[in-house]
Amino acid sequence: MSQTGGSRRRVAYVLPVFNEAASLERFHEELLTCTAERADLDFEFVYVDDGSRDDSLATLLRLRTADDRVSVIALSRNFGHQMAVTAGLDSVPDADAVVVMDVDLQDPPRVSLALVAAWEGGADVVYAQRRTRQDGWFKRVTAFGFYWLLERLASSEIPRNVGDFRLMDRRVVDEVARFREHNRFLRGIVASVGFRQEAVLFDRDPRFAGSTGYPLRRMVKFAADGILGFSTIPLQMITRLGMAISFLSLVGAGYAFAVKVFTPDKAVPGWAFLGVGMFLLGGIQLVMMGIIGSYLGRVYVEVQNRPLYSVALVARGVAGGTRTTDVPSS
Repeated sequence: MSQTGGSRRRVAYVLPVFNEAASLERFHEELLTCTAERADLDFEFVYVDDGSRDDSLATLLRLRTADDRVSVIALSRNFGHQMAVTAGLDSVPDADAVVVMDVDLQDPPRVSLALVAAWEGGADVVYAQRRTRQDGWFKRVTAFGFYWLLERLASSEIPRNVGDFRLMDRRVVDEVARFREHNRFLRGIVASVGFRQEAVLFDRDPRFAGSTGYPLRRMVKFAADGILGFSTIPLQMITRLGMAISFLSLVGAGYAFAVKVFTPDKAVPGWAFLGVGMFLLGGIQLVMMGIIGSYLGRVYVEVQNRPLYSVALVARGVAGGTRTTDVPSS
């Protein structure tokens, strides 16, 4: 845990927002209530609007007008949750610790104080691990399958039932900032940098309002980012599958030869078998090409080296005024 001499320590909250106008004021009230218990710490609340199409940005600017500690970063369009969090992390280079959490009230603000306490106890990363969750059966089943698969494929140990709700010490934030890949999976990045990491168990609440920003399509892409970004096992599985099919083809050839030599009267032209076999092998080859193409596509995107996000507005500083500042984008 980093500290700055005898000065007061500063904790920044990075809060990605996408179409959350209905819950923002309630969330901010609860956040202020819980952080008021730690008058010994300085807080900054960095809301990152990820191209919201509702009144989220206007609501955030009102919150900032009432409280100097509120900062608002508005991205130029919707770049996705992971990019919004990255923009927030890039904007707090002087915080002693950073708490990342969503504003839909599924992650209770009061739990963040437990993360801070564990950080003060010496942990560098404190992640909130879900003990129970109020999601539907489909979400629970897919989440279980995702973590089960990730546990067996990822090269880094990524805790189960853990989202992006976590606290990171300044040293960890600096290390995470060095990872600039576009297909981002932040919980995997944080797990891979190491340091002392601890869990705080909590019961996840139901969503206060609105709908999830992770429909099925985004969930599938997010799962692919986690697996492809932290494992080459799918490529190894292609080789193993190819070897297995080659072995089976040799067995089949041996069987066909034996039938032809020893029991020629039982030899039947196997056109149906050949047709099914051709389609099977063709499908397997397409799947293999798709996996290889996914890795190649990621390389292509990274070689382009484009900025991770673009910032349209940054409201920071004296309440009642809005000024635009530069935020690193790559």
